[in-house]
Amino acid sequence: MGMACIYTGISGTAFTLVNKCDHTVWPGILGNTQLDTTGFQLLSGGSRSIQASPSWSGRFWGRTGCISDQNTGQITCQTGDCGSTQMGCNGKGASPPVTLAEFTIGSGTQDFYDVSLVDGYNLPMMVEPSGGSGTCLSTGCANDLNRQCPNELRVGSGEACKSACEAFGKPEYCCSGAYATPDTCKPSVYSEMFKAACPKSYSYAYDDATSTFTCTGADYTITFCPSSTSKKSASNATSTTRGGTTSPVYGSITGSGEVPAPADDNISSWFPDFLTGESSRTLPSAASLNTLLASATSLLFLASLHFIHN
Repeated sequence: MGMACIYTGISGTAFTLVNKCDHTVWPGILGNTQLDTTGFQLLSGGSRSIQASPSWSGRFWGRTGCISDQNTGQITCQTGDCGSTQMGCNGKGASPPVTLAEFTIGSGTQDFYDVSLVDGYNLPMMVEPSGGSGTCLSTGCANDLNRQCPNELRVGSGEACKSACEAFGKPEYCCSGAYATPDTCKPSVYSEMFKAACPKSYSYAYDDATSTFTCTGADYTITFCPSSTSKKSASNATSTTRGGTTSPVYGSITGSGEVPAPADDNISSWFPDFLTGESSRTLPSAASLNTLLASATSLLFLASLHFIHN
């Protein structure tokens, strides 16, 4: 599939989204100003470029397992759903768990960017700058964490992997309440699992030192499934019947799709938090985790990663 380009002006930053997954992805976009699109369908092997003006800040993510209701035309997605019921997210943020690529574009100054697992994980994603000056390193998470996700964080049959904050709702996992500062909020056994698998990605709210990157005057390529590790089906589309209505299910993702209700993702409150890597979402409490079980799970997970990498 050829590249379709959208330009809003001569100056600014070009974001090129590339889908190397073997299934369709529906990118979602949320920013301090709206781009020419806030969401679209990206077939396997496809790419699309979008222009952003200087001083733009926002996030990109991939939605999966999206279904269009044949009667109403409303769209819902198994992971990354933004609750707009449309192709575009129209100012709404992603429901966790979801992998996020976050940017603050400078105006003659440095850009800041990161790939965040603070709100969990649903797809492998990499960000690569080009044409800029400065350090300009690539970042992201190329590993398929859905295959390695602990049972207590797993969504459905493995469509996504929750953060500990979302799964358990405890302040020490969410960096909230008495744990709302870098001094009091420390990595958990779960965030350390994410960090071991994806060392350059944000694993918890105050994971700034190894997770925030800078570049000046660059364009960026955001690639879903950069290593083609996310294998869902040999087919790009099947059909499902719901309430007597047959609708396409792109990517053939199976399972319950246990996607939480969309969070209230307010731009004005989210943007300052983005600079520190902190998630803006307040998530409901869940059952507390036995510490011994968590530690054992962590050791097994890290051991499996060591085996895979070696």
